Amino acid sequence: MQVGLYDTTAFAQVKATAQNVPEIPYDSVPNFIKLPPGLYLGEAIGVATNSKGHVFVYTRSANTRLFEFDQNGTFVREIGEGAYNFEFAHSVRVDKDDNIWVVDEGTNTIVRYNPEGHITMVIGRRPPAVQGQLIAPPQGPTPPAAKYTFGRPTDVAWDPQGNIFISDGYVNHRVVKFDMNGRFLNQVGSERPSNEQSQFNTPHGIAVDANGNVYVADRGNNRMQVFDNNLVLRNIYDNIGVSWTVCISPGPHQYLFTSNSNPNGNTPGSWDITGEIYKMELDGTILGKFGHAGKQLGGFQVVHMMARAEADAEADDGRAGAADDDGGEIGGQS
Repeated sequence: MQVGLYDTTAFAQVKATAQNVPEIPYDSVPNFIKLPPGLYLGEAIGVATNSKGHVFVYTRSANTRLFEFDQNGTFVREIGEGAYNFEFAHSVRVDKDDNIWVVDEGTNTIVRYNPEGHITMVIGRRPPAVQGQLIAPPQGPTPPAAKYTFGRPTDVAWDPQGNIFISDGYVNHRVVKFDMNGRFLNQVGSERPSNEQSQFNTPHGIAVDANGNVYVADRGNNRMQVFDNNLVLRNIYDNIGVSWTVCISPGPHQYLFTSNSNPNGNTPGSWDITGEIYKMELDGTILGKFGHAGKQLGGFQVVHMMARAEADAEADDGRAGAADDDGGEIGGQS
């Protein structure tokens, strides 16, 4: 099996409360990504894989860029060079039809590219550089978030029917459901951070299982929340530290992965209690963990996003890809 992992930097973590978790053995595969001369990765933020095992990397560098590599890490192409929706990368995902979706925190957009690299859907709108005369907002409570306007969104996922789920993370603190054509259906959460059930404090990652259940990495609340397809709360997993990101394996028996990462600003003492990746059953049962905090090959600094490779859904070789934005590197875990 393969899981892609991406590192970045952010706020402090806490120790997971899960006890006696088995260690999953793994080795590091160095220099998986092979960049052509003159091309640099920058701050690797998002990773995804398609049905062929190709790897897509969404990166913050001098310009936000989206790269494609084949299953051996060889550079294939750049997608969307200079696109209006690229400003501050946050996530890239690939759906069952091999469409490539990018979530850009800077432009407040979620954009779908078809396998040929052409834009076929845009949800959200980039704030204009010039707005003309500005009118002061009215005094009082923050108004509810608009249906199609996002505030630094973080991730995207789909159910088997093609409905779209977006974690609208840093500003609106909500999860929004759209139909396959981008029409608003429902939402959970509000415009203010909260640790109440069915509320969020920076929903940072999202995934949907084969039954349409929605798993949300509620990063600021040190938990994962699980909802049914209508966004009604079903469960909360709060023993895994700070859930930064989440992904679910394909295949007949699906597994859940999440990370409790180690931000760059943490003191050295915190490295002993963070940095691990958890493998779980969908019901929250923890099967094992792997990884540790560190910047050397084999360690993780902050696992910002993860992706499970479709091409190895039935395999059990334990292969995984990993990236660390501190060094601008992508490696592999196995």
